[in-house]
Amino acid sequence: MPNAELMKKAPDIKTPLPGPKAKAIIDADARFVSPSYTRDYPLVIARGEGAVVEDVDGNVFIDCAAGIAVNSTGVSHPEVVKAIAEQAAKFIHMSGTDFYYEPQVRLAEQLAALVPIDGDVRSFFGNSGTEATEAAVKLSRYYTKRPNVIAFLGSFHGRSLGSLALTSSKSVQRRGFGPLMPGVYHAPYPDVYRFNGSADACAEASLSFIRDQILVHLTAPDEVSAIVVEPIQGEGGYIVPPTGFLQGLRDLTKQHGMMLVLDEVQSGMGRTGKMFAAEHFGVTGDIVNIAKGIASGLPLGVTCARADVMSWPPGAHASTFGGNPVACAAALATLRLLRGQYVNNAARVGEHMMNGLRALQDKHPLIGDVRGRGLMIGVELVRDRKTKARAVEERGALVQAMFRRGALILGAGRNAVRFAPPLVLSIDQADTVLGIFDEALAEVAQGHALARS
Repeated sequence: MPNAELMKKAPDIKTPLPGPKAKAIIDADARFVSPSYTRDYPLVIARGEGAVVEDVDGNVFIDCAAGIAVNSTGVSHPEVVKAIAEQAAKFIHMSGTDFYYEPQVRLAEQLAALVPIDGDVRSFFGNSGTEATEAAVKLSRYYTKRPNVIAFLGSFHGRSLGSLALTSSKSVQRRGFGPLMPGVYHAPYPDVYRFNGSADACAEASLSFIRDQILVHLTAPDEVSAIVVEPIQGEGGYIVPPTGFLQGLRDLTKQHGMMLVLDEVQSGMGRTGKMFAAEHFGVTGDIVNIAKGIASGLPLGVTCARADVMSWPPGAHASTFGGNPVACAAALATLRLLRGQYVNNAARVGEHMMNGLRALQDKHPLIGDVRGRGLMIGVELVRDRKTKARAVEERGALVQAMFRRGALILGAGRNAVRFAPPLVLSIDQADTVLGIFDEALAEVAQGHALARS
């Protein structure tokens, strides 16, 4: 069956999950692959197209996870595949740290025109989001000659030892790996849903914690190189901050000569209905980190910075595989597709999904909050809307119930689920997912009500 036909298929579960072929692969994985990975359910993909994937046993799913918000143009977009094949036929690797090749330069040119940074822009190429974070921290320290960094509770910036010091999404990600990089301080990220007050007061509470606590009791402002922030917090729960928060950070960093590092790894590349989430808030950064959706699944991370900031000398920082020519070719094709139609599609279909989810909120008491931008949507689950008691176990059960019905979603934070499909998702597919979500919510609510009775 051609992939184009697969793209039109509805969810179809043919075998009990996992099927026999999937189970054999999962059993081998348990023997030979690191146990550190977190697999929420036993999906073993065989192929896919658009927002539809098929597993090795022929079961068909609508994908609302996109390889953790990576497959921006779908599972295997033909134009991206073509770009990959054409570049691979020319040369696969030549290490942009020691030689030159056009795809890397052309990609840097295009990013310079797109990223939310004022003035001229230069880019450093790595392989992942965590490498982009490492580069941003090193560059901030080098440029400012200051040692310390401020990040936020609930953040995720990567798992390598430097970026892990900034990450504070889950304690398991840090447990057993200390001591981590020193000089990192965490402030609360503004969560309007859980704050007892207005959005403006919520933003001010986070900003005042930095001004009146961190910069008074823990580190002097002139020792802080950067504030690193996700414009919309990803792993922490798909939390959308008040507009005044990011604008306040911009003012604070300018006042004290700090770098404002916008981590757009999960929120960038059209996911929010704009090319970068910071555009929703009218904020520009000194450094912007990009990864995930930039190359439609090929490994690529980019640290973009003001040209005067990225002034480090040859040899100061490099990556053998960073900016691989095949990954750059995929990224150039991805940018064409995003600008051509898929950023707009993310805004249109995302608004439709948000409206549908809010309608379900009226029906299902489990839904405490629906939030997001474009196709970066979080749904927070609660056991009681008045107390906002977190429905942690119910969240896990809901992810499984969706999987059994043929829809792939993932959790975010302690008790939220995220909808982060490929940006090619159609209105019809969104409606199918909403219907599945409706059924799954009813199942989970009934099951957990019986368990508590």
